Amino acid sequence: MHPYKRSKRLGVLLREEVADIILHKIKDPRLGFITVTDVELSDDLRNAKVFVSVLKAEDRAETLQILNDAKGFVRGEIAKRLRIKIIPTFEFVFDESIERGFRIDELLKEIKKTSEEV
Repeated sequence: MHPYKRSKRLGVLLREEVADIILHKIKDPRLGFITVTDVELSDDLRNAKVFVSVLKAEDRAETLQILNDAKGFVRGEIAKRLRIKIIPTFEFVFDESIERGFRIDELLKEIKKTSEEV
């Protein structure tokens, strides 16, 4: 018995494959540096939410639009690469957890600085 659900295991595999497809197959010069941080797959394996982070904050909206326009292509490539019964539909969303982590880190440094001053 596996220690975690099939949707989690398949999500990890999809994250690697989608990242490879974005890096090597999508030939759009407007795409900058993109990192696929996570894939959340529904329990029925039909819907996948792909979380991405973009290096330049001003390119977020355009990058998400390009990726969401190419989700049919990504789904076709996944169908070629993986032998699974159901190929999920993809939705690309911006991952805010990295920015949230930086903000928490800044707040903790600020708290430490003020506590040392007192």
